[in-house]
Amino acid sequence: MEKVLIIGANGHTGRIVATKLKDAASYIPVAMIRDSDQKEYFEEMGVQSCLGDLEGEFENCCKGVDKIIFVAGSGGSTGKEKTESVDKEGAQKSIDMAKKHGIKKYVMLSSMGAEDPDPDSKMHHYLAAKNVADEHLKKSGVPYAIVRPGALTHKGGTAKIKAAYKLDEQGEISREDVASVLIHCLDRDYGTGLTFEILSGDLSIHEAIEGLKQV
Repeated sequence: MEKVLIIGANGHTGRIVATKLKDAASYIPVAMIRDSDQKEYFEEMGVQSCLGDLEGEFENCCKGVDKIIFVAGSGGSTGKEKTESVDKEGAQKSIDMAKKHGIKKYVMLSSMGAEDPDPDSKMHHYLAAKNVADEHLKKSGVPYAIVRPGALTHKGGTAKIKAAYKLDEQGEISREDVASVLIHCLDRDYGTGLTFEILSGDLSIHEAIEGLKQV
């Protein structure tokens, strides 16, 4: 059994990841929480937690875990300062910690548009921060998967997606399906790493993602 640290576990997508990992045969989820008041939620789920703050100290959470899923995010509507401290600097610190502690796989939840942020977009500062974090991960030497979904929804998952290194369209995908994709990436061997975009689609998660390597 491998321990998987979920950074951003108390967010919408993070809670789904924790729920799914709890029921997975090969993994033990560890929820990184910023506030002790959040501990009860995960305890009731049967998920262990650790206190850590991306804007402060969290190295203790990285000790004794095997893999990391990063689902933290300030969101596109927050100010630039918060985005810088969480989505860029916090993510970079977590990647450095992953390297220091020999993490076997780092799965990053990024966003479509992060590869080439549109300077005229209201999401520019958010996507630019994500881009810096993604590039930091690629250069870190830590085995990785960077998942870039379209607009996230709260709809029920279908376990059907489309995936490509670059999708030439906009669209949406449920948080549940995104969580399933992140977990799928934990045990796949992508060499040094794999970066791809996803939307709702017609292929199974396995078929859509594994098909990328055949392109």
